[in-house]
Amino acid sequence: MGAIRVRPEDFQVAEKLSFEPNGEGPHCFLYLQKTGCNSAWVARQLAELAACSERDVGYAGQKDRHGVTRQWFSVPLSAETWTAELPDGIELLEQTRNQRKLKRGALSGNHFRIRVSDLDGDTSGLEESLQRISSDGFPNYFGPQRFGIDGSNLQRALDWFAGGRKPRNRQARSFALSAARAFLFNRLLAWRVQAGNWNQLVAGELAQLAGSRSVFPVEQTDERIPQRLAAGDIHPSGPLWGRGDSGVSGEIADCEEKLRVEYADLCAGLEAQGLKQERRSLRVIPGDLQWQIEAEQFTLELFLPRGSFATTLLREIADCRDAQTVRNKDY
Repeated sequence: MGAIRVRPEDFQVAEKLSFEPNGEGPHCFLYLQKTGCNSAWVARQLAELAACSERDVGYAGQKDRHGVTRQWFSVPLSAETWTAELPDGIELLEQTRNQRKLKRGALSGNHFRIRVSDLDGDTSGLEESLQRISSDGFPNYFGPQRFGIDGSNLQRALDWFAGGRKPRNRQARSFALSAARAFLFNRLLAWRVQAGNWNQLVAGELAQLAGSRSVFPVEQTDERIPQRLAAGDIHPSGPLWGRGDSGVSGEIADCEEKLRVEYADLCAGLEAQGLKQERRSLRVIPGDLQWQIEAEQFTLELFLPRGSFATTLLREIADCRDAQTVRNKDY
C-alpha cells in the first residue's frame, strides 16, 4: 500500500506532441508548466489574456490539476511573442508558432514521473512486478478520471440513455459518451483478464498496430503473429462502442455480443448518438520504464501512449491511495 499525489511534485507529466510546430503562422504555441490547475481552466485564462474566444484556444489533451504538468496550448496571436503575465501556478517554458491551431488528440503520449510514498506492507514483489510490466505490459483499462467525480460522467450517460435530460453543453455530452464507451471497454477487458487471454491474440479478433488505430484480422496460419505480439508491435484490441460491424468473429464476437446484451441501454445509446465502432488496445507496454525502490517510497519514470493511464499501471503493483481525491473528492 502507498499514497500518490501527497505533494504536487509527486505526480509529474510532460506531454509529447505527435508533430513538430513549423515555427511560422498565425497561431502561437505555448509550452506551459502548470501546478494545481486543469487544462480547461488554463484555456479560459489564455482566452481572456489573448482577447479571443475560448474555442480558439487549442490543446491536445486534458491534464489533471493535481500535479505538475507540462503541455502545449495554442492561441491565435498576431504579435510575434507572448508577453502577457500568466496567473500564479502557470509558467511559460517555451513558445513557437504554427500554421494551424493545436487539435485535440494531437499527441503521441506522455512522460510520467511518479512518487509513491508512505509504503506499508510487503514490498518484496515490487521489483518482479515492474520487470514483468516492463516487458509484457499491463491491461489498458481506462482510469477513474474518465468517469468523473464519483462516476458522475457515467451516471449522466445512464440517465440520458434511459430517457432523461440530454446534457446541455457539448463538453458535458462528450464526457458522458466517453465515460459510457470507457465503461464498456473496461468490462470487456475485465472478462478477458478473467479468461487469461487479455494479452493474447485469439482467432477471429482484430490486432491493433502499436501507436496506431489501424487494425487487421488475426489469421492463425500467420507464423509471424506470435513474434510480433511478443515484440510489442501488435496488441489484442477491444471495442469502443458505436454503430457498425466490429469485424470480429468466433469466440471474440460471442464475448462482444455478451456485452451488447448485458449493457443494452449503453450500447444502444451510443449507437443512437451516431458514434462509430472503433478499437482500443487491450494492453499497453510502457516505454523506458525505470524505477527506484526505497524503504518508504518508490519512484517510477515511464512513457505511455496517449489515452493510457499511469494510475492503471500503479493499480497492478500496489494499492495506492490518492491523497488529493481523499481531500477534495475530485479527479
